[in-house]
Amino acid sequence: MEFDETAERRVTRLSESADRVFHHVEICAYIVLGLLLAGAAVLGMGGAGILLFKSLQAYADADSLVVAIDRLLFVLMVVEILHTVRVSFRLGTLVAEPFLVVGLIASIRRVLVITLESSQANQHGKWTMESQQLLQSTMLELAVLGGLILVMVISIFMLRRSKRAAVQ
Repeated sequence: MEFDETAERRVTRLSESADRVFHHVEICAYIVLGLLLAGAAVLGMGGAGILLFKSLQAYADADSLVVAIDRLLFVLMVVEILHTVRVSFRLGTLVAEPFLVVGLIASIRRVLVITLESSQANQHGKWTMESQQLLQSTMLELAVLGGLILVMVISIFMLRRSKRAAVQ
């Protein structure tokens, strides 16, 4: 009987030690991930700034504007992911809403890029059978993205509403 209690205390101490070690590894991983995401955000903002400057020099060339907007929205996604890592680090759990916001930004980013690119394909004298097929596939993708955006907005609304109901 005494042997069982001693073995059980050893297992408990071992599991507590393992828990502390894994917690420290998790903290280090969050710190490194946060630093890498912050670096990516800074580099992305710098690159987007350079693209915007070049676009202005080219008298607002539509193609370079599309790329600049795409990069800026990508930076916004990286910042939202960084926020998610910060919240996860602080709370010790994953929260669904920031991931939904990142998905929403990514979907809106794709809609904007598709819209800007398709407006270029619709210029006078460029209408071919290939561009018609591209338009059809683009419309399908926009419909799917629209549905996805609607689902994510409803999900965010429901999450926020359930939080308010839980507080009251």
